[in-house]
Amino acid sequence: MAQTVRNKVAWVVFVFLAIGIGLYPLVYVFASDDFGVLLSKSADVLSSPVWKIAFYGHIVFGGVALLVGWSQFSKKLRSKRLKLHRNLGKVYVASALISGLCGVYLGFFATGGMVSSIGFISLGVIWLFTTSRAYIAIKNKDLSLHQGMMIYSYAACFAAVTLRIWLPVLTMVFGEFLLAYKIVAWLCWVPNIIFAQIWVKRKGINLV
Repeated sequence: MAQTVRNKVAWVVFVFLAIGIGLYPLVYVFASDDFGVLLSKSADVLSSPVWKIAFYGHIVFGGVALLVGWSQFSKKLRSKRLKLHRNLGKVYVASALISGLCGVYLGFFATGGMVSSIGFISLGVIWLFTTSRAYIAIKNKDLSLHQGMMIYSYAACFAAVTLRIWLPVLTMVFGEFLLAYKIVAWLCWVPNIIFAQIWVKRKGINLV
């Protein structure tokens, strides 16, 4: 009974965070260049049309991926509304691939230099790889591989949530945004991927 309650609470928190951060990009639509991560960017970067397209492509489609991706883990949706599950899955894959590609590009301009760049580029590559594998697997009717790769894919996607949890905490701990940002470039996704690996193993999913 207690385990069931904990699972339900965890699910509610998971969905709440996914939806909340999924809607967060709307703030940038109404904000100027002196808001959020834009504050740490140089005038040259902010004046680049390519960078701006990549930035808004990343946060908007990443937001969509967060908003629809959690639903793919709902057993009720898969069993009772399979067509909706598949359609939302297609939206997730398309959004993740666009956001991931934009994210890899943005990684080269990450605040904090090489440490941050490698962290965010690695995240983007992992997101693109696992999402592509998940899509190809389901097209090949390999349900097990599809489920496993979707777990990894959404773990990478969920870095948008964990980044916003860790960054203010680390900034307060170190009293410095730049150091906190360098650390969070890795901390926002590495534990997520480790958690995904544990989850996949517990479910007995074979990814070979």
